[in-house]
Amino acid sequence: MDWTPSPSARRALTVLTLINLFNYLDRWMLPVLGETLRHSPLQISDTEFGVLSSGFIIVYMLAAPFFGTWGDTRSRPRLIALGIAIWSVATALGGLAWSFLSLLVARAIVGVGEAAYGTISPGLLADYYPRSHRARAFGIFYAVIPIGGALGYLVAGQMDVHFGWRSAFFVAGVPGILLALAALRMPDPPRGAQDAGESSIYARPQGGLAAYRALLSNRPYMLTVLGYAAYTFVMGGLVIFMPKFLMRVRGLPESAVALKFSGVLAVTGLVGTFVGGWLGDKLLARTRQAYLWLSGIATLLAVPCVTLALTSPSPAVFWTCNVFAITLMMLSTGPINTVIVNVVSPDMRATAMAGSIFAIHVLGDVPSPTIIGAWSDARSLQEAMLLMPVVVAISGIIWVYAAWQGQTDGRGRRRNVIRPAAYH
Repeated sequence: MDWTPSPSARRALTVLTLINLFNYLDRWMLPVLGETLRHSPLQISDTEFGVLSSGFIIVYMLAAPFFGTWGDTRSRPRLIALGIAIWSVATALGGLAWSFLSLLVARAIVGVGEAAYGTISPGLLADYYPRSHRARAFGIFYAVIPIGGALGYLVAGQMDVHFGWRSAFFVAGVPGILLALAALRMPDPPRGAQDAGESSIYARPQGGLAAYRALLSNRPYMLTVLGYAAYTFVMGGLVIFMPKFLMRVRGLPESAVALKFSGVLAVTGLVGTFVGGWLGDKLLARTRQAYLWLSGIATLLAVPCVTLALTSPSPAVFWTCNVFAITLMMLSTGPINTVIVNVVSPDMRATAMAGSIFAIHVLGDVPSPTIIGAWSDARSLQEAMLLMPVVVAISGIIWVYAAWQGQTDGRGRRRNVIRPAAYH
């Protein structure tokens, strides 16, 4: 399909992508500070560190359904700007923490702000780009996740080494104010602007609770989200505890972890996410379940890479396997989020993202840091981390099953029905 994005679509993609960059810079700076906080006057244990990370996610997922309903009925740029302002102020307040509890409260408030942005932005972006180009737009949008994460590692590590851990929170909170102003200037296109004339099979039920009940009966949506929850369990555990693993088990200094691992995250994550979005759109010509097949197979291929990275004492094997594992896992970021917005009607997209956020966090990175932290305190960190490849495999299996189900009648026979235009 020959289609060129409008100037407003390009501007919106640029602004939303920059916000996503700083969103993940804020999220991923905490893991690098873990060992410093452990030896600081706050004396945060591994279990408390897991709870600290989970606390943010709990508030994030609890706030998401409210912003999901508002995002389908109210001004989306205003809600996004409000969320950015809240998370920026709360991030800076983390630098004033005097105890574990005060730091937990500050990080929890960050979750309120990020819930507004996380639920609303994908649906807004979908109204700027048609289905034929949507996974590529989402690929660009999500490609900055590893870059933001890498910058979070790098900025937090360098600020901690040179100015103390509190300075990292102050620096990370500043850019949000400017981004909030930029968000206010974005136009809010009509919902479904790029889906004109498509089937209304997934029309939105009346009432917020009815919409969430409808999602529970949407089989493609539920399978996609369940696989995403397992994926998020792994990513949450790896992001939070990999720096500790590298420092404690592999013996690397903090500065080396912040620099080297952030570089690996930035390059492999960028390549994986961008290629995944582009490849997903290209493969649609071969199968309507291209996004799910790509995500499931790539995730299964990552299983041996994750296993070797966590068990081999060789630095060469560790870094090589990390490169392949992160690249393969990040291939699914754009395609999976595209599936989530494609299998519902345009006026349910914020609700669908909110439901996804709630599910992937309550089943994913809410329990995983706490489970790994408690397992580490009771046994060892290296043993706790071996849970990761098992859950990676579960994620890949669910997505492959969802792709197979989408192309067959559930008993291996290919469907002979015309797919509704609302689902790719």
